[in-house]
Amino acid sequence: QVQLVESGGGLVQAGGSLRLSCAASGRTFSEYNMGWFRQAPGKEREFVAAISGSGGSTHYADSVKARFTISRDNAKLTVYLQMNSLKPEDTAIYYCAADQRPYFVYPQSRRVAQYGYWGQGTQVTVST
Repeated sequence: QVQLVESGGGLVQAGGSLRLSCAASGRTFSEYNMGWFRQAPGKEREFVAAISGSGGSTHYADSVKARFTISRDNAKLTVYLQMNSLKPEDTAIYYCAADQRPYFVYPQSRRVAQYGYWGQGTQVTVST
């Protein structure tokens, strides 16, 4: 089992940057594929990015490709989401999630149901 705690959210102007962190508990962090999702008010939770347990493979939603970068440091039990060129439509609560399946394939990695563990979320607000 793994517990996840996000941090790094806040208020930023359009065009700015933020880096989100997700700290995990447990000694088997490298066995978990990790994902970032977001949920805006009145909308469904949507996929943002995912990374394999080793960090060697990544997947991104088209809406964030070339602007966001997911990475992980297994020694620090942490996954990151670097967000650049932020837009007002990026405003949402951002959640990290963990999946312990031994495979990392698309499109399964973008499905909410693929992940069994979730953090509490961190708010990101992008102003115009």
